[in-house]
Amino acid sequence: MGEHSARHLRRILRAYLLAWEMPELVDAGTLALTELVANVVRHVPGRHCTVRLLREPKGLRVEVSDDSPVLPRVRPVPHPAEPGVGPDDLTEDGRGLAVVAGTVDRWGVLPRVDGAGKTVWYECDAKGS
Repeated sequence: MGEHSARHLRRILRAYLLAWEMPELVDAGTLALTELVANVVRHVPGRHCTVRLLREPKGLRVEVSDDSPVLPRVRPVPHPAEPGVGPDDLTEDGRGLAVVAGTVDRWGVLPRVDGAGKTVWYECDAKGS
């Protein structure tokens, strides 16, 4: 997966959302997709994944599947004034899932049954759903 892959995937997702008449989901949907693809590039050996874009009754579902068995975890974003917070705690690395969680309506991780990978998914509800 090249560095430009997220840009192309954002364009594709945007085109689908506009065709599905859900333009209000473009910002949240593309931001969350960018974060999940960035996680693949950073953390998955070989940097390969499969992306599924699904129109659901409530809106949008996106699934990003890879072959790494390592499950992602959300790193909370500490406030700089909290006691014991040092410079290493304030780096932006590891904050992608916190961004996803704060941007979409639902998200989760499904490990593959054979233990050889996972699917990270998110859903965004369209207006009026």
